[in-house]
This record gives sequence, C-alpha cells and structure tokens, in this order.
Amino acid sequence: MFGLFKKKTDFEKLQDQYKKLQKEAFDLSKTNRQQSDAKLKEADDVGKKIDELKANS
Repeated sequence: MFGLFKKKTDFEKLQDQYKKLQKEAFDLSKTNRQQSDAKLKEADDVGKKIDELKANS
C-alpha cells in the first residue's frame, strides 16, 4: 500500500526492460532465430547500461 505511488528508478526500469527482452528472445528462439538474436543484442545493450549505472553509483 505504501509503495503504491512510488516511481521506479532508472535502474529498475532497465531491469524490467532487460527481463522483458530476454523473455521475448527466448520465445522467438523457438520460431525465428534471427529475430531472437536481435532481441538478445538489444538485451545485451540494456545490460551494458545497467552495468554503467552500477559502476556510477
């Protein structure tokens, strides 16, 4: 209840986006390998941003 209106930090947003991209890549890996690889590349880019945020804080 107390966290109802709490805004997500940039770190939390990136983590959610990373998880979403990983799941999409996994689902695509069963049907279309090229699209799956593209999603994994996007997830890797987001992962690098997460690492930068960790290093800066």
